[in-house]
Amino acid sequence: MVVLCRALGQDWTWTNAEACVTDVINVLQTSKQYSDFPPVVSNFVWCFVFATACFLLQVVTGNYSFVDRLWSLSPVFYAWNYIVVAWLRGLEFDVRLVVVVMLITQWGVRLTYNFYRKGGYVLTSEDYRWEFTRLHFIKNWFLWQVFALVFIAFYQNFLLYLITCPLQVVFKVWENKFKSDIYDNWTWLDSGLALAFAGFLILETIADQEQWNFQGNKWKMLKKGKKLQELPYPYSLGFVTTGTFAYSRHPNFFAEQAMWWVVYFFSVSASGYQNWTILGTILLTLLFQGSTRYTEHITLTKYSNYAKYQQAVSMLLPLPPSKNPAPKKD
Repeated sequence: MVVLCRALGQDWTWTNAEACVTDVINVLQTSKQYSDFPPVVSNFVWCFVFATACFLLQVVTGNYSFVDRLWSLSPVFYAWNYIVVAWLRGLEFDVRLVVVVMLITQWGVRLTYNFYRKGGYVLTSEDYRWEFTRLHFIKNWFLWQVFALVFIAFYQNFLLYLITCPLQVVFKVWENKFKSDIYDNWTWLDSGLALAFAGFLILETIADQEQWNFQGNKWKMLKKGKKLQELPYPYSLGFVTTGTFAYSRHPNFFAEQAMWWVVYFFSVSASGYQNWTILGTILLTLLFQGSTRYTEHITLTKYSNYAKYQQAVSMLLPLPPSKNPAPKKD
């Protein structure tokens, strides 16, 4: 409700909470067709539908990676909803809005392909971290279902909705300028942001490909009956330490966060000031801070040399390694 109030131009406080809620209800009651709804509102409804579907599928199948399958899809859906609403309203397209939607689409297509080739869309596949969590931290069935409902299904879907909310600011600024016959909407800052997004997208692509190549070669040798310690170096380490991974332990994670910060700054470029949609990028950054550490906790249980790699290389921000990033074979 707070998010919707801010999106509709109301500052949420406890003293005007009733007025905020009334505004939201009025929008819902007076909107007679799809295009009457602000895109941020219709996206919120879609988000609730996606979250509910994820939870029901989790319960029915016992598989908890349905939100993972939506991770690269729903933000693209939300982004295109702004274009659809603009078209239905008969508005001429704004350069900034179209560029941001195209950038998000490129991000989604690439990430979807990367997830697909790893078998992510096989319905029996599941993020290994969920099983690890069930076995070691949330063993009680009821508590696990609460966690699955609140965090896996609803919070993560809500986060995917939030990171696209900067488009609401871009959309609203453009709509107001369109009504005033002002079309000089693209700035030098937008050009810089578009280039930055492209750079981070390239970085994520390179890092994912390096990881794919390394793991593919490693598993080919393991499937031939060799043990990990018998593999040639550096495959015997079990994890990639070369290329972009010599400067960051998770360069793809860094690039992923950076791209959504760029999306937020497009809203700053449009409006000329910081705005409430920064909430999504902050929450995404916090999620990656926690999930990356959790992933590394699991990795440490599998690979003894990973601790040495942690000491040598930055976790997220690419930096020169403090020493040889590839631990020597024990």
